[in-house]
Amino acid sequence: MPDFETLRGLPLVGPWFARARARLADHEAERVARHFTHLLPPRLACEPAERDEVFALRHGVYCEELGFEPEREDRRESDVFDARALHERLPMEVHCSEALADATIRPDHFPRESVCEISRLAVPARFRRRATDRFAGAANGGIDTRRYSSSELRCFPWIAIALYFSAAALSRQTGRRHVFVMVEPRLARAMHFVGIAFQQIGPAIEFHGQRAPYYIDRERLPGGLAPGFRRLLVVVDDALAAQRPC
Repeated sequence: MPDFETLRGLPLVGPWFARARARLADHEAERVARHFTHLLPPRLACEPAERDEVFALRHGVYCEELGFEPEREDRRESDVFDARALHERLPMEVHCSEALADATIRPDHFPRESVCEISRLAVPARFRRRATDRFAGAANGGIDTRRYSSSELRCFPWIAIALYFSAAALSRQTGRRHVFVMVEPRLARAMHFVGIAFQQIGPAIEFHGQRAPYYIDRERLPGGLAPGFRRLLVVVDDALAAQRPC
């Protein structure tokens, strides 16, 4: 009898498995949303000591593990964008301007106070010890949607999902409707699994690997999510709103 992986790869059966897997993930998201603030409460890094922990985490992932940036003596990874003023350019405008090919959807096409960029997502190695978390891209928020059957959804990368939802919540709370991100195309495609439909606005270029610019209208984000994931977004949004301003 064919095993699960064989059936999943069949042209007619594969799409059915994908839809079934998405429905199961949404059901699990609804369950996780009910307990999320007790298990994985999102927390803003408001105090200097908390921000220092964030910079140390980023150094561990982006400098020591991935080698995207040179290691530093103080073991902290930060740059000028961490304390940038609203009128300054986004990181992608500085480092990847040649990839912004769509003249109608660019950061400089919108009022500066309405744009933001999601970057520096980092998941510590100690939270990636499961076999389902050991794949390229897991360290900086990637999701390998091929790995999850109904029995494996307990291993779904909820921390990565929470990072994206936290960024979405903060963009809403700060009035930043136009959200940009520079990621590997396969990671952007993976976000469709939960209903986050990034729109590619330029070609992939070499920047710590192949990365392309993407855009999403934050106001349209909730409408693309299945009910369980939409509920989880609300939970994350409420938890962060209770901590602002900081």
